[in-house]
Amino acid sequence: MTSRQRLTLTLLLGSQFMLAVDFSVLNVALPEIGNNLGFSLGNLQWVSTAMMLPSAGFTLLFGRLGDLAGRRKMLLIGMVLLAAGSLVGGLATTPAMLLAARVAQGLAAALATPAALSLLLTSLPEGPLRARALGLNGTLISAGFTVGAIFGGILTSLLSWRWAFFINVPVAVAILLIAPKILAESRGERAKLDLPGAATVTTGLLALVYGVTAAGQHGWGSAAALIPLAAAAVLLAAFWMIELRSEAPLAPVQVLRRSSVKWGNFGGLITFTMESSVIFLLTLYLQDVFGYTPLETGFTFCGIGVAAFVGGMTAPRLIGRFGNRTVLTCGLLLQAVATSLLFLVGNGGGGALTLMLAASSAGAFGHISAIVGYMVTATSNLPDSEQGLASGLASMTQQVGITVGIPVLSSIATARAAASGSVLNGIHDALLIDAVVVLLGAVIVRAGLRRD
Repeated sequence: MTSRQRLTLTLLLGSQFMLAVDFSVLNVALPEIGNNLGFSLGNLQWVSTAMMLPSAGFTLLFGRLGDLAGRRKMLLIGMVLLAAGSLVGGLATTPAMLLAARVAQGLAAALATPAALSLLLTSLPEGPLRARALGLNGTLISAGFTVGAIFGGILTSLLSWRWAFFINVPVAVAILLIAPKILAESRGERAKLDLPGAATVTTGLLALVYGVTAAGQHGWGSAAALIPLAAAAVLLAAFWMIELRSEAPLAPVQVLRRSSVKWGNFGGLITFTMESSVIFLLTLYLQDVFGYTPLETGFTFCGIGVAAFVGGMTAPRLIGRFGNRTVLTCGLLLQAVATSLLFLVGNGGGGALTLMLAASSAGAFGHISAIVGYMVTATSNLPDSEQGLASGLASMTQQVGITVGIPVLSSIATARAAASGSVLNGIHDALLIDAVVVLLGAVIVRAGLRRD
């Protein structure tokens, strides 16, 4: 890399890492936030959901807007919104004020994530160099969720949960000052924005994420879940029909039909959805079965972070030798096998902890390998003019997967635990279903890519 490319990579990866940290940094502080601001126990989940909803719902739209208006501009707007939202969140005195700040952070993530990824892709030539950068990107995104849990525990224990917000402000300001000096603005396209397509896909994704989240809280048969899920199905079907007929589609159907785009994003959805669920289930296991504190739980996940880092460094080399599609499917297979081994974890003791750490670390290695494989697969062989769309799709896959995985698997674990009277039984059943889904996903992705 040239020195300018190194600076560009450092800046863009730093922004991605910071946004990933924001998704998990408040999780361990939720009880204290509830006590300080007056959240009821049932409404605490909205501290996380308020960020996840706009992040998942607007990513595709903002990714396309980056193609039209300029990706650097979208990144800078995202950083301004992140700094403002973080400042408001740190000063929040009411639940409404905090939730508004989290919505601003979610919109910032939807603006900055696809913009940073597409700037990264267009600043490096397709091949080993880009694959290595995507490996670092996947590593830092995954590490961000783990670091967020650890960092949130440290800040909450030593200072206050408010510093989990305040810490973003100087970082966002630094990016705002440096980015215009080292990032070149992408040339915007002369095309109209597909407003009907933008409206249907954005509201459809918002309805989907809200419906799945409500199902995890109220049950899959509740009206609170069924109504938004039905609306999501109608809106997303309408989006597809609009894109078939639009003169300037938000997401051209010929791009969505590309085998690499379609099956690459499907593999990414599977790996993100199921791995986020594994981390959640292991958190329950460590705290409810082992009796760990949130801070001890965060430090226990350091092994997963190390394995993820090694996977991110190794995956580009594996892609260079075996190809991105092989690395994607083999990463999913390793994630499935490692998750199935967690089914053998018992009620406690050194042997159970050793097995959990070994299996979860192997699963993290497979997970990161699958992330790098899906990123390379879903963004390769496309012109620079379509990289904003491809990056938006890849980022949307990531955000939706992270958002919907935990409610689905947690509802399974909760139902089984209630029926059997054992938290461990609920965790076991959810982990087994997780492993089966990833295994089937690997088989489907392999078959789909082989036909290409």
